[in-house]
Amino acid sequence: MADSTITADDIEGELFKIDRIRDVLVRRESELRYMMDDIQLCKEITRLKKELQKLVSIPDNDKSSEDRQKEEELLQQIHKLVETRDFLVDDVEFERLRCASASLVSSQLGGTPVTARCEKPEGLLGR
Repeated sequence: MADSTITADDIEGELFKIDRIRDVLVRRESELRYMMDDIQLCKEITRLKKELQKLVSIPDNDKSSEDRQKEEELLQQIHKLVETRDFLVDDVEFERLRCASASLVSSQLGGTPVTARCEKPEGLLGR
């Protein structure tokens, strides 16, 4: 049988705590996903830049049309990945601002502010 000293308010309080923990975990999972995407994009950009550097180091007179074509393709790929990363960084900033806004509303309504959990993930330092 259930302990008769537990009230409905106690249960609601525990459910509220569990819901807050779930929110924190979901937010942290999202941050980690952003960080993983950022790491992957940075690795790919670095790899493409190294490949481009090899082609750029070839004197223009010695470059084949394939080399020039490859240079152009690499530049386009790098540009696309940098744009993708910019969108990712913008998404992270939007999420941080949304979270800060929710924290402000929560604190104004007498709830516990959650700004400490809404910081920008450390791996995403900007552009």
